[in-house]
Amino acid sequence: MQIKKPKHLQALRELLAGSRYLLCVDLEATCDEYPADLTDEQKQEHDLAVRRDDMETIEVGAVALDLHQDCKIVSEYTSFVRPVLNPSLTNFCRGLTTIEQVNVDDAGTYDEVRQKLDDYLAAFKAEGLMWCSWGDYDAKQLARDAVRNRCEPMLSDLSHTNAKKWHWKILNCPAMALRPAVEDWGLEWSGRYHRGIDDARNLGALMGEILRAG
Repeated sequence: MQIKKPKHLQALRELLAGSRYLLCVDLEATCDEYPADLTDEQKQEHDLAVRRDDMETIEVGAVALDLHQDCKIVSEYTSFVRPVLNPSLTNFCRGLTTIEQVNVDDAGTYDEVRQKLDDYLAAFKAEGLMWCSWGDYDAKQLARDAVRNRCEPMLSDLSHTNAKKWHWKILNCPAMALRPAVEDWGLEWSGRYHRGIDDARNLGALMGEILRAG
């Protein structure tokens, strides 16, 4: 893949210069969708089981890139999270993510998972750690979850950067979803799209390719 804007790639490298590790994160959340055959008028009268503002994180997937070791994935973390506002997953959510009701029923709360994630990240933080996600949604969702659960947001002590924005700036291309971006680079998608850990692995693979380019 040809780098169209080397100055932006250099800017990304400079941003990461103070860190040894880059954590690539992807979330899945409770969700619902209108039936496909509804008109716009009918949608006004149809109540979604989960409104956009009520979405809750149900899976956290993360992989760590070692920026001092050729930007390779060296570790990964995954956990389900038990939702509290809408504890029952919709058929749409289960179909989209392949996450089953039993997965979240047996999971820890947002705050419990936050503490476990903090413990996992301690060694990485000691050597410098930033995190990224494909867009700003993940950071905003974690902040909304924290308000509901009356605790600190996951990853709140780390700097965040938008990998999607870096991708389109460096390649001088239209913004695109994660899977098309991975495949456009020439990588083969691995795993299930819309599963947190699989999306995180693919994001990590793409970011490694970008950082090694040029």
